[in-house]
Parts: sequence; C-alpha cells; structure tokens
Amino acid sequence: MRKKNKRQIFEQIEVLDAGAKGKTIAKAPDGRVIFLTNTVPGDIVDIQTTKKRKAYFEGIATNFHKLSDKRTEPVCEHFGVCGGCKWQHMSYEHQLFYKQQEVENNLTRIGHITLPKPLPILGSKEQYFYRNKMEFSFSDCRWLTLDEINSDLEIKDKNALGFHIPGMWDKILDVKKCHLQEEPSNTIRLEVKSFAEVNGMQFFNPRRKEGLLRTMMIRTSSIGEIMVVIQFYDNDFEKRELLLNHLQSTFPEITSLQYLINQKQNDSFYDQEIICHSGRDHIFEEMEGLKFKINAKSFYQTNSVQAYELYKITRDFANLSGKELVYDLYTGTGTIAQFIAKKAKKVVGIESVPEAIEDAKTNAAHNKIRNVDFFVGDMKTVFDNDFVTKHGQPDLIITDPPRDGMHKLVVEQLLKVMPDKIVYVSCNSATQARDLALLNEEYEVTKTQAVDMFPQTHHVENVVLLTRRFA
Repeated sequence: MRKKNKRQIFEQIEVLDAGAKGKTIAKAPDGRVIFLTNTVPGDIVDIQTTKKRKAYFEGIATNFHKLSDKRTEPVCEHFGVCGGCKWQHMSYEHQLFYKQQEVENNLTRIGHITLPKPLPILGSKEQYFYRNKMEFSFSDCRWLTLDEINSDLEIKDKNALGFHIPGMWDKILDVKKCHLQEEPSNTIRLEVKSFAEVNGMQFFNPRRKEGLLRTMMIRTSSIGEIMVVIQFYDNDFEKRELLLNHLQSTFPEITSLQYLINQKQNDSFYDQEIICHSGRDHIFEEMEGLKFKINAKSFYQTNSVQAYELYKITRDFANLSGKELVYDLYTGTGTIAQFIAKKAKKVVGIESVPEAIEDAKTNAAHNKIRNVDFFVGDMKTVFDNDFVTKHGQPDLIITDPPRDGMHKLVVEQLLKVMPDKIVYVSCNSATQARDLALLNEEYEVTKTQAVDMFPQTHHVENVVLLTRRFA
C-alpha cells in the first residue's frame, strides 16, 4: 500500500526565482527545490507542502512575512481562482524578465546551444484586453467560493458562464468581468447569461450530459468584426431561435452569428457542422493591407497586434532579397507565407489540417498573391525527398510547429535538405531547444528574440535564426 505524503511546514522561506509553467521557486532547508503557485520572487513566506518527491517539493504559501517589490495589485476580481492570468500579481517588467530568462535557460541548458547575445524581449503594448478569441462554458452547477460553502445561506443562483477551474473538468467559474478580450465581449457574455436565465434555458450539466446551452465562442478582429458561436446540447428549435434572434437584434454589430448542435462527450466542434444564423460565416482580420478570412474553425494567432510584431521579426530574420524559394512548414492558414510573399520569389506552405489549407488558398486568392502554393499532409510524411524534388530546393525554411515541436523525422529531413537558413518560430522554447540541439552540428544560432504574446501569463514565443555552419 502506497504511503501518503506527509505535509510539511517550512517557515520564513524566501522565494528565489520563477520557473517553468508559471511556478515560482524556493529552497527547503535540506536544499531541495520547492515549486510554488501563489508567490512572486522576493516574497518571504511560510510554506505548506502539497507533494513530496525525491528531488523536490510542491507547495503553497500559507503566510506572507514580506511581500516582494516585484508585486503589483491584480486588476481582476477572479485572480487566484480562474487560473487564466497567473502572473497578474507580478509587475509587467518583471514578467518580461522571467520570460526572457526562461527562453535563454531552455536554449542553453536543454539545447546546449551557444547563443549570440539575445535581442531584448518584445513586450506587448497592451497588457489587458488583447485576445481576439475567447471560449466560455455554461454550467448549471457553478464553482462555489469558500465563503459560499461555509455560509448558512441557500445557494440558488447556480448557473455559470465562464471558465473551467484548473484541473476540474466539471466545475465552471461564473465570470463577472474578464480582462482578456475587449468589448463587447463581456457585455455579450453577460447578456446571453441573463437572457437565458430569464427565459428558462437550461445550462449544461457535464456529469449528467443534459441541458440546452453548452459553450460560447467570441472572436474579434482588429478591424472591428465580431463572431459569436453558440454550442447547444439539446436540439430545441424554439429556444435556440429565441436566443439567437435576441442576440442579433441586441448586438447588430455582430458580423457572424453561428451555432451548432453537439451531443458528443466533449466540447470540441472541429468535426461538427456549424450553421450560420445571420451575417457571414466568417470574419476578416487585416495586416499590412492583407486580409485573412477567419471562420469558426480557423487557427489564427490569438493576439492580433502582437502577431503582427512576431511576423515582422520573422520577416526581418529571413532577410529576403526577392530571389529565394521559401518553405513555410506548419503554415496553418498561411498568414506568415502571405506576409513574406512579396519579399520572396516563391513560398510553399505545408499544413496537416485540410480546412486550414483551404483557408490559406482562399486568402491568397483574395489578396491576389500568386507566388504561394499550399499543400496538405502530415509533415513527417509529406515533407520528403520527393516533395523537394518536385517543388525545388528551398533557400530558406520557416518552421512554426505546435507546442510539441518538430517530429524527429522532420528534423532529419531538414538536415537532408540543408537550406542556407532556417527561421524557427516557437511557442515552447523547451521543445525548440531540443530541436536546435539536433540541428546544432550543421546550423549555428545567429539571432534569437523572444516575443510576449500573452501578458499576465508565463507563455512566451521565441524566434531563432539558424545559418549553415559550412555553407
């Protein structure tokens, strides 16, 4: 029988650093690392451990003797419960410091890469209301606060429209005001909840798998267009039309109002039919005069303003003359490919999601870009010697893989193709470092710059320029 971990108390411990996944770091009297979730470097605290391992503890601060000068007052009433903006209590300049530090540590310690002096991290001009896409969940059994649980009052308002409590798939925090997406996002969400309750519409129960209202997605664009997608569980025509017609009349600024019926076990709708109730079935985003059509299933960087800065850095690192053949791996909807196309001879984009490639082709045609080609397929199989023989030897490869990084076979193919330069854009510098280590014998890191796409969180993007050592 497994022994239960005995919780320990450590007193007057200084929090030393910030680490991976937004956790902070302290040291126990025996020298073991303690990972914390509710502190800022510089705090002096008492700690109760929650988990004990051979090399480290996990814990929580239970008493604060001294507050760090790196602290600031969180602006959101839901901070500490929601889990979405875990660094709101840390001043933004210190957030940037620890993000840059994490990137440099990962590249040197995981990748064992010799780095040039990194360019300073590019911070975001907007630290709040910067996201263009938010997804909210309905629940008829909302998360209760400790005060509510301990009170003698009967809790009647149990409906929620908000976010999952971290680690709890069936508990939803009812959000009063979210600071991540600009208006009318909060106003739409609150109106939907109020109207649904007044009209007796049942919020979803994830355990019993019953109810009418399941999720809501709101997308906005920098040119003022708005998409709302309501996901229903029950197929109740009368109530569905009542809600959608109310939204249409109350918020005429909604460009695209859509819905779907989903009775699957999970909320994912990428394999579901989405029906347009009113307006278009898409919205447009714009960047340097280019327009990008975005539908309910499209991938697009969730911080539009900072995505523009990220793409400019990618283009600057590429330093194109207009004569180059460029491959854009993991091209998504082809935003980077189209963004750099006017500086290249030709751009070839590859992506595994068929719908994304259709969007890329549509956008390229709309933008009258004729020197791009897009191909769909699993990267590790489609990007092979035959593909290169057919489409040409690239002078430059841009790669922007998902968080898991590139498949080992893709890295091996890069080493066979051997372009003069590679620009590697990553949302996870740990897996980026792993891939760079595999490329290190043939390629040298000559530039690197982190970009903060997600203020108030620990997440950070990083762009690296690789040049051939023996070109």
